Amino acid sequence: MIQIRHVTRRYSTAVTALDDVSLDVAAGEFVAISGPSGCGKSTLMHLIGGLDTPTCGEIVVDGLPLHGANDAALTTYRRTRVGIVFQFFHLLPTLTVTENICLPLLLRGDPHVAARARAREMIAMVGLSDRAEHGIHQLSGGQLQRTAIARALVHEPAVLLADEPTGNLDSASAGQIMELLQKISSQRRTTMLVVTHSEEVARQAARSIRLRDGQIQNQS
Repeated sequence: MIQIRHVTRRYSTAVTALDDVSLDVAAGEFVAISGPSGCGKSTLMHLIGGLDTPTCGEIVVDGLPLHGANDAALTTYRRTRVGIVFQFFHLLPTLTVTENICLPLLLRGDPHVAARARAREMIAMVGLSDRAEHGIHQLSGGQLQRTAIARALVHEPAVLLADEPTGNLDSASAGQIMELLQKISSQRRTTMLVVTHSEEVARQAARSIRLRDGQIQNQS
């Protein structure tokens, strides 16, 4: 599902975030990418998510080459093939739970009625049916992250990327979010990459890849 070959990302002559990284992730695999701050793990996620492009090397996701893709192609990729969950949720505060989850479908041109129906399915999957019409300000941290996960999955992406999905949550909510991600991985067979600085979170994935100084240090 994901093929990365000799990828380097430099931001200047003095800053190399990733240095000659090669990696394969199989379809349906649940992989954790861990390491200390500044090791390159978020840069790697941004490259796989089509939010950035490599300085050199090749990235192919779901058969689509991302290296050298233009902005229009990357935008289409983000709307159709990949879902991204962030530490700080990035939900729109003026919209309800349902409206936030509808957004990816409306942006790609789906009819409003169909988008709401699909959003309701995803809301039920993440256990928020009783919060469907609540405002974002009415949700707990764990509920906000559940909403963000539902939004990331509503367009049925081939790959789900989660950047520190438990980093802004208390331990109980963090455990519930990891249980939800494991359930999604096993039941829906979504290829999933979780970026984390937590070794405890990394151990819950089927495979763990540790980065250090922009390179893969070890895999287990």
